Amino acid sequence: MTTPSLPRLTPVPFAKWDKETRATLLSHLRRPERYLSGEPGAPPMPTVLELFAHHVPLSEAFLTLTDVMASDQSRLEPRIRELAILRVAWRTNSGYEWSQHQRMGGDEGLTDAQLDAVRDGPTSAVWSGPERAVVTAADEMIDQFDVSDETWGTLAASFEPASLFELLFVIGGYLCLATVLNSIGLRGDLPETS
Repeated sequence: MTTPSLPRLTPVPFAKWDKETRATLLSHLRRPERYLSGEPGAPPMPTVLELFAHHVPLSEAFLTLTDVMASDQSRLEPRIRELAILRVAWRTNSGYEWSQHQRMGGDEGLTDAQLDAVRDGPTSAVWSGPERAVVTAADEMIDQFDVSDETWGTLAASFEPASLFELLFVIGGYLCLATVLNSIGLRGDLPETS
């Protein structure tokens, strides 16, 4: 695995966005006013959005998918969604994804012990059977591009079909995003293992 030493694609600063780019990309922020307030301490525009500004139609399509998975249209429990995303982030060495979703996972109910156990994988004693299957499914999709019959059986016994279908898209979608971000050099740092 190679790691770019410098970003391969420079983010497009918010100040250079045209009206269409601003309207499109800002619509995917939960609270854009925080970023646009100009107040001291206002958070900077997320780097990932500045990267998405390179290809707005493609970014709009991808962000719409992720918005559905984080909205009231979602059929998957948010805690399970964040567990799956965090396992993908850990396995793909995507420190950027990890840093964004570790906080979100805690906000959605993952305990500190569970957040730590994401790094250990499915063997950790903190997981329930369905949680272990979610972590295993992420590993299997990363390693073999498929979920095994055994894992599928556990998932199917725990999740309704729509939730199970969405889980596969969460894992696949965030695997795609991690691969893109890693490849262009927006990797970030993962926490040290204990």
